[in-house]
Amino acid sequence: MLELTFGNKKITTELPAFVMGIVNATPDSFYDGSRGGLERALELVEQGAQIIDIGGESTRPGFTPVSDEEEIERVIPLLCGLRKKSDVIVSIDTTKTKVMKAAIENGADIINNVGEFTDEELELCKNAGVSVIVMHHTSGGSKEIVEYLTAQANRCLKTGIPQEKIIIDPGIGFGKTFEQNVDAIKNTEKLAATGFTTLMALSRKSSIGQITGREVHQRLAGTLAADIISVQKGAKIIRVHDVSEAIDTLKVMKFL
Repeated sequence: MLELTFGNKKITTELPAFVMGIVNATPDSFYDGSRGGLERALELVEQGAQIIDIGGESTRPGFTPVSDEEEIERVIPLLCGLRKKSDVIVSIDTTKTKVMKAAIENGADIINNVGEFTDEELELCKNAGVSVIVMHHTSGGSKEIVEYLTAQANRCLKTGIPQEKIIIDPGIGFGKTFEQNVDAIKNTEKLAATGFTTLMALSRKSSIGQITGREVHQRLAGTLAADIISVQKGAKIIRVHDVSEAIDTLKVMKFL
């Protein structure tokens, strides 16, 4: 059995990894199947997602930035609506301090920052007792990724965030070449060896498309294969668009 701490909650799974379902409260996320609101979030919970990751600003290449206020208007009503219906772990995907504060005030368990946490933001997360996801968001192969994420995780520790509440993400697709993305996936075990919980966000990414020659709507099989490999190499959370299929894959892994 796998047990992890998210915020002030401990949850377990009989599967080899936890599944984080993606809900993008945006009109321009790269995969339109991830866009939606409370209905989509509850559907993913029904499918078995143990974590729901809500984003209010796209991070795809060439995305249109939004203001703090607009992002808050997109994600907080969704967070509150979900809280009324489910006790699922909720992660808020944001780079903005004001959004982090609003999310924490309304019951978020995890802050998922695809940028870099400021000292103020880490202090905020520590005081609130939430978990944090730190991500490598620039060019670099597995060596650079491990070094950066270890340093950022140690920043969290020095702030007072306990190790069990620190999650590391290599940032597949963020500023990296195809070769660097592949190197990072191949070396997932080096991330896991740091002792921090490793999250892999591979779902329908461009690197999967380059490997398979498939467009975004045809990348499910490639995603599932990459997720299997990352979990075999030590990833404990997979962030996915397709929850049912991911869970079926993990069920097969459990028995074989």
